[in-house]
Amino acid sequence: MNIRPVPFDHPDAVKLNDEVQAEYHVRYGDGGDATVLAPSDFQPPRGVYLIAYDERDRPVATGGWRSQDRNDEGNEDGDAELKRMYVVPEVRGCGLARRMLAALEDDARAAGRVRMVLETGTQQPEAVALYTSSGYEPCAKFGYYRHHEASLCYAKPLRPARG
Repeated sequence: MNIRPVPFDHPDAVKLNDEVQAEYHVRYGDGGDATVLAPSDFQPPRGVYLIAYDERDRPVATGGWRSQDRNDEGNEDGDAELKRMYVVPEVRGCGLARRMLAALEDDARAAGRVRMVLETGTQQPEAVALYTSSGYEPCAKFGYYRHHEASLCYAKPLRPARG
């Protein structure tokens, strides 16, 4: 797999975003994630958007992070918010989501972010298993869906705790 940065409005990113939105609709019946995202959210050094390509240069996974600081939606200073983690069904179970997650964490850490945060939901048990097995712990709800019962929020420090 070849993981590389692309703009959020790149055609491959748009294609995979459409696929993940369709999956969210199937799982939640609400038309997909209504969180407002802009291509500028993912421009370094305040974020990045990555796509994994297979050996035939087909886009098969995606994910990004964007900088967030203390705001009215519950974020804290230094947050890197994980967005649009998705692996196409044909290659799920091969560890690609874990590789993508690690690459995003490394990039956010290098950009000086102190905590990776994410919002997922009760209808995404695979996502919950990935994040909890990767060191994420439940945190105070934040973001667009913070008042929704099906919303689950997790966080992981990106810097070691000081002793």
